[in-house]
Amino acid sequence: MVNIMPGDHVTDCHVLVIGSGGAGCRAALEASRYGETVLLSRTLTGKGGCTIMAEGGYNAVLNEEDSTTLHFEDTMRGGGYLNDPALAKVLVTESPDRFRDLTAWGSVFDVEHDCVPAQRPFGGQRFCRTCYAGDRSGHEMIQTLTEQIRNTDIRQVQETSAIDFLMDGKRVAGAITLDRDGHLGAITADATVVATGGATRCYDISTNCAAGTGDGFALGYRAGATLIDMEMVQFHPTGAVYPPDSRGRLITEAVRGEGGVLKNSLGERFMERYDPERMELSTRDVVARSIATEILEGRGTEHGGVYLDVTHLSAEEIERRLPIMLDQFLHFGVDIRIQPMEVAPTAHHLMGGLKITPDTATTLPGLFACGEVTGGVHGANRLGGNALADTQVFGKRAGEAAGKSPKISLSVDVDAVLAIEAARCDAYCNGTTPPHEILRDLTRVMWDHAGIFRTKTGLQEAEATVSRLQMLIPKAANRRMLNECCTVTNMLTVARLIIQGALLREESRGAHVRTDITQSWTAENSPFGHTVQSLFGTTIEDRRRDA
Repeated sequence: MVNIMPGDHVTDCHVLVIGSGGAGCRAALEASRYGETVLLSRTLTGKGGCTIMAEGGYNAVLNEEDSTTLHFEDTMRGGGYLNDPALAKVLVTESPDRFRDLTAWGSVFDVEHDCVPAQRPFGGQRFCRTCYAGDRSGHEMIQTLTEQIRNTDIRQVQETSAIDFLMDGKRVAGAITLDRDGHLGAITADATVVATGGATRCYDISTNCAAGTGDGFALGYRAGATLIDMEMVQFHPTGAVYPPDSRGRLITEAVRGEGGVLKNSLGERFMERYDPERMELSTRDVVARSIATEILEGRGTEHGGVYLDVTHLSAEEIERRLPIMLDQFLHFGVDIRIQPMEVAPTAHHLMGGLKITPDTATTLPGLFACGEVTGGVHGANRLGGNALADTQVFGKRAGEAAGKSPKISLSVDVDAVLAIEAARCDAYCNGTTPPHEILRDLTRVMWDHAGIFRTKTGLQEAEATVSRLQMLIPKAANRRMLNECCTVTNMLTVARLIIQGALLREESRGAHVRTDITQSWTAENSPFGHTVQSLFGTTIEDRRRDA
């Protein structure tokens, strides 16, 4: 039985930031200027999340021949015109200044001979606007952000999860927490920022770290927040498939940006069939579908992938510009200087999420959001390099908006809420099914029926499986497994939202492809807007009616 004593483990602050990746760290830094800030991390600050794993780079308009107008147009076109234009405009306009913040704080990005930031080409973009630190750009950013945090009085609460928002009526007033040893607590706050990242761990093959389980989406949904476009799941074109222990590991787009070419088992540079103009630097949705098609039609490798080849580049170029990729494959016995890599699509990023305003306010009072947990910035397909920029642009905005929030007088009975959460944990202790068994069935059905290619029949089968799994009660063998039970419950919620959104969107657009539907429209003139989901109903916007 989980015991809670009145007043135990209750912390108060002005701003609570949930999540310590790139967006959460940036939000906490900004919020700390306005009052006491708590940074809550499910792992260790800067060690979890996807920012530290990001290899490719950060998009910013720094070239005089480039412009934010062109970056905006590329972002909207790449996103299938499903992006919220106001959010996309903020992203492209402010990303250069946020990049300069990082370099001013000590981030070391690659530079050209005249000491201007080096920029490489990424898919779907008309200019080289992706700034990089070799192929370890996210790691460089996180090192800088965590160093800045150490120089503040931000309180860090680590290895502790938020398992529900603390609600004061319809207002978010903090979070209920669960530490790694299974102890409940509460953090009350005048404003809360959720920056918990993505959710592609609900797929069998994913680039995400263990923390990519969608907790923020599920917490927001349960509290009554509105989410949009949850069906828009990006499958990165190039995840490793061989050797087996590298399965799903991200092969950065920088490999293609540096000149890597894709070939099938026949030696054909097959992107000529799908996008002869942009070839390997087409948008991620196009490249992922092209690779999947080659494999499905029997032109894949014996291990179920295609070849990504950089052997035409000099060894010196590969060693200098792709050092992490080189080291990673050497570890697996493959020397990319003389051997091609074998790659296939892998679940990578959610474009949908919590609906926000340009100031990052969600539809719930007191709750702000930034980073991958939000929807609208990237539309139906994210351009590579825009995610790291997103963390800094909207991380800063979220921290500032939350920091400027007025102080509130809490009227909720925290002890009563903790008692309810203790009963939930007790139910897990007496559960029916180990979490790993639920997760095994969930990830398989999501990969098989809610992946790159989708049909109504397949999605309905996935929905039925998720409904069955939601009837099971995850079993915690001990208190340390309570977090795992909460996590798998959240993953089931997110999976259901993805499936429902995919059923609502009866078109193919961006990362979402319905092979059972024939349409006469393009993304730009689609009759559909956002899918909208909340506790109060689900729908898809009709642009014809709204016009």
